[in-house]
Amino acid sequence: ATKTPFRLNQNQALLTFEDEEVAQRLTKMSKHCVNLDNRTANVTVKPFELDMGFQFELHVTVSGRMINVSDIPELLIPEDWIRDKLELHFYKTEQAEGGGEIENVTYNKGSGTAVITFLKPGASYNFVGCTKYPFCAEERWFIISVSPHFDFHLRKFQPHCRVSKKTILLKGIPEVEEDEESVQDMIEIHFQKPSNGGGEIEGIKYISRGAAYVCFEE
Repeated sequence: ATKTPFRLNQNQALLTFEDEEVAQRLTKMSKHCVNLDNRTANVTVKPFELDMGFQFELHVTVSGRMINVSDIPELLIPEDWIRDKLELHFYKTEQAEGGGEIENVTYNKGSGTAVITFLKPGASYNFVGCTKYPFCAEERWFIISVSPHFDFHLRKFQPHCRVSKKTILLKGIPEVEEDEESVQDMIEIHFQKPSNGGGEIEGIKYISRGAAYVCFEE
């Protein structure tokens, strides 16, 4: 699920109701007189609109023909020789009983990594059970790391802009002497009363100074 952030500015509040009909009713009323201790405040109710977001499906599969190799030592020999040694090593290695014929070896000397591509589908699964392998080069033994190669595919990627059915945005809340928590409680009490068109509140967030980002999750 994607989380969509919303910037809640100073003297604003967000209220999420258990019943979406309550939120819709309050939005249609637009203006509300809220009793904030010793004064009455005229606040405006606005529909709550989330900014543009994106929905997609991320499909991850483990490649059956490719593995990632890292921690390859930097040696003073040509890169082609390193590639040849890696190909020979993974063609037949005792721990994984070898991967068989190799189609390609992509080696990056700067990062000490490589991608081994086997010819036979499913050959890479032989290396899933072990992550460390001894590797001999220039009459020295090193330990190299092996990990699965993942293929990522994005599907059903689409933008969306939505209006929340259960949440309302309050604007124009005046600055008062009471602390933020007390004002939030007074707002909550007002909008919980059926006589004011309200109902049970699931969540509330009020900001008296500065701003805050509130995340909504589908």
